Amino acid sequence: MTDLWIDCDEEELDIGRLARCAGEGIESDAALSCEIVFTDREGIRALNAKERGKDAVTDVLSFPSMELAPGAPLRRAEHPFDLDEEGKLFLGSIVICREQAREQAKDYGHSFRREIHYLAVHGLCHLLGYDHETEEDRAAMRAREEGILAAMGIGRNAQ
Repeated sequence: MTDLWIDCDEEELDIGRLARCAGEGIESDAALSCEIVFTDREGIRALNAKERGKDAVTDVLSFPSMELAPGAPLRRAEHPFDLDEEGKLFLGSIVICREQAREQAKDYGHSFRREIHYLAVHGLCHLLGYDHETEEDRAAMRAREEGILAAMGIGRNAQ
């Protein structure tokens, strides 16, 4: 298991359990870190427009600090400029729209807590190099997401 440190102030997000469960299956010779920030609709719309050229509200945005291949080992020596101030490999940042997450939770019939955990896991998978551009990529990413959520005890109907 790789040590994963998550910086986040959202009280409803269980960052300890998220870090433990997401750290399983990551091969790294260094501790890892990332940050999760929550914002409102206007904040994420502005960020989406600025960074992706899409002037629209979205649920989650990920900003990887490194270009990684899904499941590939992470080696500190290969990323000497991606260390945080404590010497951990900084994976990047995840931004979640709290209002969009609440709306989606209602639409999907599950809890806000389940939705923000799913969005955090989804964003983290992007930081680790996963994507959903092709059906094959989507299947691999979905399997990783579902594995982390299952390890956390957060299924589709979690409250």
